[in-house]
Amino acid sequence: MLRLALRRVLSSSSSRFITGSASKPSLSIWRRKKELGKEGLIITKELKRLQSDPVRLDRFVRSNVSRLLKSDLVSVLFEFHRQDNVFLSMKLYDIVRKEIWYRPDMFFYRDMLMMLARNKRVDETKRVWDDLKGEGVLFDQHTFGDIVRAYLDSGMPSEAMDIYEEMRQSPEPPLSLPFRVILKGLIPYPELREKIKDDFLEVFPDMIIYDPPEDLFDDHEKHDDESNCDIY
Repeated sequence: MLRLALRRVLSSSSSRFITGSASKPSLSIWRRKKELGKEGLIITKELKRLQSDPVRLDRFVRSNVSRLLKSDLVSVLFEFHRQDNVFLSMKLYDIVRKEIWYRPDMFFYRDMLMMLARNKRVDETKRVWDDLKGEGVLFDQHTFGDIVRAYLDSGMPSEAMDIYEEMRQSPEPPLSLPFRVILKGLIPYPELREKIKDDFLEVFPDMIIYDPPEDLFDDHEKHDDESNCDIY
């Protein structure tokens, strides 16, 4: 009887352990390696061919793209990100969000915003940001820092600061590294940099910020002036 009882206890413990392991969330599909398969490659080429013809494009989307497997659809969207094809990225973005398997995901939105930042797209950025807020997506502090930096590097300080304010209001505890990433991207914008620097020192009063040499600011201002002269 004692041996039987012991066997039941061990069996129960083993079952609980296996169930707990299996219940752990799997890696986000937006973080997995995305390689175009044969069907995805065909779909990608055809979408690019039809993108200037809205009627035929919509017909093709309904008849072919909507039947793609999840992995293929993700790979096609990633390929358009890689190609910086904003129009088709937004088209696939809308399709993905209507799929039955879709779940709001930080990495999905991060990739979209990074692509839009590279291409300096303001209206699409506002739309995607409204969507992610509506779905309750919350970025971690490192992701916030990377996205703000991407918009700064693309010469979009207004959009960068809007996202920075969202970062400051986030319930996630602040971290010093994202601030430093942003401060480095703000070297061409000394006035904004002073504001973020004050915020940083308010949150991390015991830390030190090393400012770049003053002539580095001067070089950026000189470069901006020369660029403006070239325009005129």
